[in-house]
Amino acid sequence: MKLLTASMGINSPSIYAEFGDKHALYLEAINSYASNDACTPLVALETVTDIAQAVRAFFESVIDYSTHHASGAKGCFLVSCVATSAGHVEGTAELLRDAIASTDRRIRARLDQDIEKGTLPQNFPSADRAKLMFDLRQGMVFRARAGFPDAELARDIEKYVSAVLAEPDS
Repeated sequence: MKLLTASMGINSPSIYAEFGDKHALYLEAINSYASNDACTPLVALETVTDIAQAVRAFFESVIDYSTHHASGAKGCFLVSCVATSAGHVEGTAELLRDAIASTDRRIRARLDQDIEKGTLPQNFPSADRAKLMFDLRQGMVFRARAGFPDAELARDIEKYVSAVLAEPDS
């Protein structure tokens, strides 16, 4: 709380007056973070035009934010903190599920753009592949948190891109 009040330039009573208690403040922090559209891997996915390059950029960004963050953090707030408190802190599991669903929707929307453009087939399972991308991302972050070097994590990117963009079975 001392770091938070100092960085915000306010005192503890002001925080409690605004949020009520630490629990409410924590839930609001989760909600604010999850509502932020600036998730680096998603931005990479959404801004690169070529779908294979976009998926590759997504995974490269995951490695970068999991191994080179200036703060020393390995992954995002949702992975680093919220996931460990889900089921233990009332309200966090629901917010985490909402954040995951939102991420799945953003990934799916990007894949759907390429279905509409014709660069992915009409029967491409975008919802399933969006979940796959999310799950692969979480595995990469987990490995980074365990200390696997970024070069080792990067060796699997091409396999992940191939798995995500593989032609669906007829």
